[in-house]
Amino acid sequence: MFSLLSDKLDDTFRKLRGLNKISESNIADAMREIRMALLDADVEYSVAREFIAAVKEQAMGEAVLKTVKPGEQIVKIFRDQLAELLGGEAADLNLTPPGRILVVGLNGAGKTTTSAKLARRLKAEGRKPLLVACDLVRPAAIDQLATLAKQIEVPVYTPSASEKDVIRVAKDALKWAKEQEHDVIIFDTAGRQEVDEELVDELRRLAKYLEPQEALLVADAATGQQAVRVAQTFDKAVGLTGIILTKLDGDARGGAALSMRAVTGKPIKFVGEGEKLDMFGPFVPVRMADRILGMGDIVGLVEKAAEKIDQESAMNSMSRMMSGEFNFNDFLGQMRMMQSLGPLEGLLGLLPGFSKIKKQLPEGALDPKKMKRMEAIVLSMTPAERANYKLLIPSRRRRIAKGSGVSEIEVNRFIKNFKQMKEMMSGKGKMGGLMKAMGKMKGGMPAMPQGGGDMPDLSSLMGGAGGAGMPDLSALMGGGGKKPKMPGMGGMGGFGGLFRRK
Repeated sequence: MFSLLSDKLDDTFRKLRGLNKISESNIADAMREIRMALLDADVEYSVAREFIAAVKEQAMGEAVLKTVKPGEQIVKIFRDQLAELLGGEAADLNLTPPGRILVVGLNGAGKTTTSAKLARRLKAEGRKPLLVACDLVRPAAIDQLATLAKQIEVPVYTPSASEKDVIRVAKDALKWAKEQEHDVIIFDTAGRQEVDEELVDELRRLAKYLEPQEALLVADAATGQQAVRVAQTFDKAVGLTGIILTKLDGDARGGAALSMRAVTGKPIKFVGEGEKLDMFGPFVPVRMADRILGMGDIVGLVEKAAEKIDQESAMNSMSRMMSGEFNFNDFLGQMRMMQSLGPLEGLLGLLPGFSKIKKQLPEGALDPKKMKRMEAIVLSMTPAERANYKLLIPSRRRRIAKGSGVSEIEVNRFIKNFKQMKEMMSGKGKMGGLMKAMGKMKGGMPAMPQGGGDMPDLSSLMGGAGGAGMPDLSALMGGGGKKPKMPGMGGMGGFGGLFRRK
């Protein structure tokens, strides 16, 4: 998401940072480029105009123009204003009793899946959610919600297939809910291809009867300005309290996210970034602003890792790496751990500067099929071969190639790169030093100073002082091509060598 906007903003800010002095003319040129970038990203015109005016007013202040690095100051102003445009502070759900949430939206936006994702998240937070199927129009909508509810182990109320009265469904569901242990009820409603009077009237009557604490609009981020108009229509009907943006993983423009809050006045509370039920989380404006500006979202990355990765297993694997005992079984476990965090492109997108590196990667480098092919190679090995790669003589490699459906050349390359990675991680070089330093950290992570503060300086292990270039991430993603450079970052190991083409 936001890739088009991020690229254009990056070009503009690079020009500003390169200037020794900032003038009114410089700022005017930059603001013109930024305005065009926002409009190209499908940001609503009046929103883009007002946003640029606010940034320009602050950028022209004497405190900025006379500073040592005015370009950097303007980037900070833009980032702060962008976070404000997106909503400022993250907005929480109102779950005061009776804790009713009405989920509305057009067909195809992902209401039913989003209802289940929200229930899953609330359950993980210690709440006791219930789901109610109120979509009496779309074929199989009731069955879909029932199936998802079973997957996440949340009770669900499903009316009969012949039921046509949504108010009667709501009444019966509330009676049923009294018999269930719960503190929040999520009502999945019907949608239409277009907002029509029939839909609006049905939702209006349902909202009046339920008096929900939250009325959340599920909007497809890829629909651009249409999503903004839809939000305004639904707000008039049911009085929206928030918005959930879906399919952020597939939208290259992202203008709807930037326009929605400003035009409707309603906060974006959650975002969905994939089809899986765990690809759902709170919308944090500051962190989203950082992602748009290519600054990454390290907090989001850590949260994903904390939720999905077994820390004890990860530390055991690290210990085996340092001791030189790392084998294909360990590799398979680490690869599956990475896969549990979601698509590789989305995961790496949370790293600062990845948008620049991505441009230099070969086509198809982030294809998840690459990991599947490596997994197939390992699974075609015998237990003894996985434990000791030295057993892999040519005849065994031919058998593995046939069993995994890949060429013998690919098997040979994979084994060669595995050996190189093993030597690198356990050796005396920078990567080996980094692994040993991390192994000495209790829990694998250094304690942070109270009240915030900087992360400990690992620059000596990660490439040295002075902003060394990041080593060949193209090797990590598919090999070949030009080595990307990213100031202030250093070594990166792990699966690096295994994705090389040569």
